Amino acid sequence: MNAPLYNSGILRLAASIPHHRRLSDPQASVEKRSPTCGSRVIADVCVDAEDRLADLGLEVRACALGQASASLMASHALGKTAGELAVARDRLAAWLAGQGDVPDFWPGFEIIAPARAYPARHASIRLGFEAVAEAAAIAVERRNS
Repeated sequence: MNAPLYNSGILRLAASIPHHRRLSDPQASVEKRSPTCGSRVIADVCVDAEDRLADLGLEVRACALGQASASLMASHALGKTAGELAVARDRLAAWLAGQGDVPDFWPGFEIIAPARAYPARHASIRLGFEAVAEAAAIAVERRNS
């Protein structure tokens, strides 16, 4: 790929993360950190009576790729079930590992495609998806127990 790693689309996403504030009363919170680069994402979530993500709050301290990925995740996460979020997390990890050519698991992810060639960036790219999927699963478990 000849596309630059930090292109204007990635930088635009990194600068405009939706739900970029912590929730005051979340049903679950999860912090994920990349041991490679120190990037960190905290996800606060609330689920509704149908176990769908109803509210999301993020604190993102990551490189531009991690921020861009969290921005894409947050743009489309509301209304998804914990299972759908887990599938997206797993498909992202598989795609970054070279499985599949088209990132059709989540809208807009083709903009991150140049980063597939940089494995040291993959952990940061996965953080937002990992934190939200785990927090949603915990919130559903708590709500249903």
